[in-house]
Amino acid sequence: MKEITQLIQLVGLGLALLLPLANPLTSMTLLLSLGGQLPHIERQRQIKEATMYVVGIMLVAYYGGSWIMQTFSISIPSLQIAGGLIVASIGFSMLFPSSRLDETPEADAVSQQQGKRKPPNIAFVPLALPGTAGPGTIAMIISGAASLRPSVTDGYAPWVLTVAPLLIFALLGLLFWVVLRFADRIAELLGAGGVEAISRVMGFLLVCMAVQFVIDGGLEVAHSYATGTSL
Repeated sequence: MKEITQLIQLVGLGLALLLPLANPLTSMTLLLSLGGQLPHIERQRQIKEATMYVVGIMLVAYYGGSWIMQTFSISIPSLQIAGGLIVASIGFSMLFPSSRLDETPEADAVSQQQGKRKPPNIAFVPLALPGTAGPGTIAMIISGAASLRPSVTDGYAPWVLTVAPLLIFALLGLLFWVVLRFADRIAELLGAGGVEAISRVMGFLLVCMAVQFVIDGGLEVAHSYATGTSL
């Protein structure tokens, strides 16, 4: 029973941290603006494909992030600070949008294909990347995976630590699929003002998280200089 409780706590914490970053509403808006002319069957196929891309990107970031950091000699504090700056940029753009989501470079590239006979494939770009599994999400996952030290994971069952990230990514993928599958109904229910309000609330949460990232990274750097240890 204790291990199940630990699993629920870790999954809940992971969803709380990643959901404002992943924000499936961003991809939903892109789908509504760029996928309106897609045939129903093709649209559903691309939604399923995008879901697999989102989960795949998160898995690669989690399990391959540490190797990437070691290869390029990137320390955890530097990743925290860089990730915090990226997340802050995304959060401010959501709080104070200067352009619509469908005016991003990736969206412009896709919209140029709308006039062609073959339906444009928007599954990977921009729905999965940068729509949901964007730089902020990837930075958060890599930072979280790299921060799993024995002092942090002590007291958790090994199988809990193994299953928790898989459940988190699977649930995020499921939420992503549901939001895109019922995008028309959700947009009609919330209205343009509702979608914008949710986006701004999540943007504020992202800015708060970004500040914490930078603080944690800065404290690690200061501690390393004070103790004379290398990062």
